[in-house]
Parts: sequence; structure tokens; C-alpha cells
Amino acid sequence: MLTLYGIKNCDSVKKARRWLDDKGIEFRFHDFREDGLEQAQVAAWLDELGWETLLNKRSSSWKALDQATRDSMDQNKALSAIMQQPTLIKRPLLDTGKARSCGFSAERYQQLFSQHTL
Repeated sequence: MLTLYGIKNCDSVKKARRWLDDKGIEFRFHDFREDGLEQAQVAAWLDELGWETLLNKRSSSWKALDQATRDSMDQNKALSAIMQQPTLIKRPLLDTGKARSCGFSAERYQQLFSQHTL
């Protein structure tokens, strides 16, 4: 089943949830804060998407990291940072089972769902 990862109060997550609901697409919502994250799953996302895509460099969580940590970020450090602070992930993260996508735009979701049969 399709899974949308994020946090409840994020505006982008709310928009994605509304878009999926409006299109009648069934999904499960996984809240990072309430439901947690598995390290192996985050590592797989990093392998697939890369830390530059998975981390939200505009977030307050990213800005709260010290400059040295931000400057030396790599895959391994990103995994550790995300496990400590899941809100570093660019939200929402949509997992169709066949593809993963970070962030929300109606156009990108429309394209993604026209390419993949769920």
C-alpha cells in the first residue's frame, strides 16, 4: 500500500494528503514523530535518493545543525542526523512501493501517478 511519511502539522504534508484524498487514492500516513523510523529504511532512502534530495536544507531542523555538521554532511552523517532528528527529511516522502518522492507538488504527483499503476 502507498505510504505517505511526514508530520501532521506540516503544510506540505497536509497538501499532499488532501491531493491524495481528492483523487481517491488510498494511502497510509506514517508520522515520523509518532510512529518513528527504522534505520534500515532510512538507509535505503538515502541510497536511492541521496542525502542532498532527502534532507530539507530549508528546514529549521537543518538550520539548527551547527555549520561544521552541515558543511561535512555525507550519506553516513545524514543517516545519523535523521535518526536523531527525523524532521530533517524533506516532507512529505511518498512511497508508492515502486518509487519514492520527496516534497509535494500537484504536477509531480500527477506525473508520478500517471507513470505508475498502484
